[in-house]
Amino acid sequence: FDNIRSYYDALKVSPSEFLKIKSPPSTLMFASLLCLLFLPSVLSSSPRRQWVLQRIPVVLPQQTEARPTPQFLNEARLDVASPCDPECHKTAPRPSYWDLRSLLAYETLDSNGQLTETAIGIYGYNPYSNTSPAYSSGSSGKAERSHVRRKRQIFGHDGRFSIAGQNFLLKYPFSVAVKLSTGCSGTLVGDRHVLTAAHCVHDGKNYVKGAQRLRVGFLKPKQRDVQHSPIYLPSNFTNHVEGGPEQYSPPANDKMKFQWIRAKRTHVPKGWIKGNANDIGMDYDYALLELKKPHKRRHMKLGVSPPAQRLPGHRVHFSGFDNDRPGQLVYRFCRAGEETSDLLYQHCDAQPGASGSGVYARMWDGRRRRWERKVIGVFSGHQWVEKKGTSQEFNVAVRITPLKYAQICYWIKGNFVDCREG
Repeated sequence: FDNIRSYYDALKVSPSEFLKIKSPPSTLMFASLLCLLFLPSVLSSSPRRQWVLQRIPVVLPQQTEARPTPQFLNEARLDVASPCDPECHKTAPRPSYWDLRSLLAYETLDSNGQLTETAIGIYGYNPYSNTSPAYSSGSSGKAERSHVRRKRQIFGHDGRFSIAGQNFLLKYPFSVAVKLSTGCSGTLVGDRHVLTAAHCVHDGKNYVKGAQRLRVGFLKPKQRDVQHSPIYLPSNFTNHVEGGPEQYSPPANDKMKFQWIRAKRTHVPKGWIKGNANDIGMDYDYALLELKKPHKRRHMKLGVSPPAQRLPGHRVHFSGFDNDRPGQLVYRFCRAGEETSDLLYQHCDAQPGASGSGVYARMWDGRRRRWERKVIGVFSGHQWVEKKGTSQEFNVAVRITPLKYAQICYWIKGNFVDCREG
């Protein structure tokens, strides 16, 4: 859905016919969601949001040492808990230059079981500057106050969309979503690289079962997949976008299959490994996988996370493989809420299995003169904080800061020259 015509094509009507349709309320609701999601921002009265290029600091490896072979003891946890809420993170002391060098040092696990630890140097970075200096700090970090809720991961009506049909599963941006053999999701960010959450491969103490022989799955429909029903509505809708007033019917699981590619190596920042037992670990819940061979699909570029108020409609998007919808790719979008320099809090509906998904935004690229989606974070998962006998809930994404951009980009490119602008 990269232009207006694609939107009407999805509804199987022309723009003039669409204006004459007298649809049931739920169909109109879904149509309005598509309009809200896919029509260019230029049609709205708000200013067109643009990607702002900025000079990125340099994160370079300095020394690599061998480490003992991991034990691979525990299963991967698909949910994450933290005792630190947004206010706790906002009041945490700013890490010093030496703290950042320690947090951005990283481990590399090869598929043969060899483990190394790499120290890094940081150049061209002021630890006392704003996280994203190219963006004016228009966000107070209190866009929305968190609500007190029972422990759950669906907020109100289930607003997720199951994507099916070859024309959609294999079309960008849905085609960049992949599934990990440990049960999480990931996003293609290079010709053979996948961005995911660190907790999908490492529990903070050791690498999880399956991390050494990690595989990445690409969802593909079989030939007998039905082509005329590409989008399945959320369970709270009763009308199909093409079929009128018929009940929601998810695709049969046997119509879907995965093509798997082995991971060659995995990079995990020490900020996750050192910090998982305390508050700061959540800030570094990201990892990068390098595949043994190219995947031959279009990938999504990285971007430095702008303040939430700079996002079009303050919205974020991501697709993943939620456990309650096996064999399906699930897409959702929602309004971003509170934020810290490293974390973005929101109430996007999600279930275990979606963690590791790339959180992205779509804004105007002034230099290339086109709309472009970029990954600006990694969905860490559902977190809740017990406070005074009540449970505060958040769905949390790790923001890609300039330093994280520099590190992940170096892992992908193998040099810093191609990573100076983000």
